[in-house]
Amino acid sequence: MNIKKLEEQLGIEFRDHQLITQAFTHSSYVNEHRKERFSDNERLEFLGDAVLELGVSQFIYKNNMQMPEGEMTKLRAAIVCEPSLYAFAKELHFEQYILLGKGEEQTGGRTRPALLADVFESFLGALYLDQGYETALQFLVTYVFPKISSGAFSHGMDFKSKLQELIQQHKDQSILYQIVEEKGPSHNKEFVAHVLMNGKQLYGAGSGRTKKEAEQNAARNAIDRLMDNDTKR
Repeated sequence: MNIKKLEEQLGIEFRDHQLITQAFTHSSYVNEHRKERFSDNERLEFLGDAVLELGVSQFIYKNNMQMPEGEMTKLRAAIVCEPSLYAFAKELHFEQYILLGKGEEQTGGRTRPALLADVFESFLGALYLDQGYETALQFLVTYVFPKISSGAFSHGMDFKSKLQELIQQHKDQSILYQIVEEKGPSHNKEFVAHVLMNGKQLYGAGSGRTKKEAEQNAARNAIDRLMDNDTKR
């Protein structure tokens, strides 16, 4: 594995190269190299899972002050699930660095979602052991938290339904969604949505890569405003 290339890619220099090697070592590789002193990444995965949950929980708590506990739990679950971790690992090209046994390699292990999700967690565990929680948190700040802020996980949170429930408490109010802007090239569109109260008053705005995502983010902002108004009463 090309440790130097990975370090340059991430802008992180490990003190203990054995740790970073272990993070990318699958058990199938260890089984095929028993005479060499390799350790697989399963224990690091266990640790990284805890670091990830704490970091994501901390971010959600600090940046969603009006969100109730149940909704925070749903959002965290959407972020730390296998498909999301697989996407993070693919974006970072982690599949290039995994040490696999020949059998696992031949059956497509290098692109298997569960395997790559595990590698993402084991990397985070290795980074935590090597440089501490703050460095691991900074890694999440760089590669994970911006996606939360952009609403990439809003599919796990149905903010439009939640907003509708809140509005139904006020019989004289209704909501309407409008896509007010489209920008960017066709392959990388960004949409801007508004939530209108009673067809007139702007009550929330949001953007996203799809119209649905933009509307979800607009609904989320509208919920924050409604909750804030209720708190001030």
